[in-house]
Amino acid sequence: MAATPSPLGIIPVLPSLDIQRDIEWYDKYAGFSYYFGDNGYAGLRRENLEFHLQFHHGNEEDPITGGSVMKIFVADIRPYIEEFVKRGTITKEKLRMNTPWGTQEFGFYDLNKNAIFVEQDT
Repeated sequence: MAATPSPLGIIPVLPSLDIQRDIEWYDKYAGFSYYFGDNGYAGLRRENLEFHLQFHHGNEEDPITGGSVMKIFVADIRPYIEEFVKRGTITKEKLRMNTPWGTQEFGFYDLNKNAIFVEQDT
């Protein structure tokens, strides 16, 4: 009998031009803390969420194009909007209520032009 797959999770890896700079930015503006890595690769966590940063030189051989997207789904968006406004990451006007696709959400870009969205299904 074949074993049934049992996925344990998924971890997005976002491109970075400067790992240390981005670790500091994510700590200050998004509440993610460094927990492992070096100048080429790092893991960040917040509660039960985790993502990684991977260094790219930003040249023709090793481009950083930005355009990566990370979505964080939450049960109640209100405490997150309050926190991210207080951190100076966004303004209250960034909150989009009752989108046509059934969410309440806000988003922002990191220093590498990666988009991060915080979403609550309605």
